[in-house]
Amino acid sequence: MNDPIGDMLTRIRNSQLRGKSTVESPASKARVSVLNVLADEGYIRGYELTTGKDGHPAIEISLKYYEGEAVIREVKRVSKPGRRVYVSVNDIPSVRQGLGVSIVSTSKGVMTDASARAANIGGEVLCTVF
Repeated sequence: MNDPIGDMLTRIRNSQLRGKSTVESPASKARVSVLNVLADEGYIRGYELTTGKDGHPAIEISLKYYEGEAVIREVKRVSKPGRRVYVSVNDIPSVRQGLGVSIVSTSKGVMTDASARAANIGGEVLCTVF
C-alpha cells in the first residue's frame, strides 16, 4: 500500500456513504495521529486498537452521524505520495472559511490548521475535512 492515510480516509468515506457505524483499518502511528485530530474535532466518535481478522494490528473507527447524516461531509487528501504539499504558517489553507479543518503534520506533531497557526508553525497538509 502506497498511501496508508489516503486508504483510511477512503474507507471512512465509503463506510459513511453506506451508513455503517464502524469501519476497520490497518493500524499505524500516522493513522492514529490523524484519528486523534478527527476525534478531538468531533468528526468521529472515537477509535479502538484491535487485532484484525488476519492477526495484524487494526483500528476500529466508530463513525459519527447527526440526524441520519454523516458528520464528515467531505474529506480530501491534499498531500499525496507523488506530490507532497508543504506550507508555511502564513499559507495554511482554511477550509470553508473556518467551518472545516486542515490536518497538518508539523515538527510538533499532527494538528489542526488553527493549532498550527497558534503555534506559529507550518508543515505538510495531509488532508482537509468538512
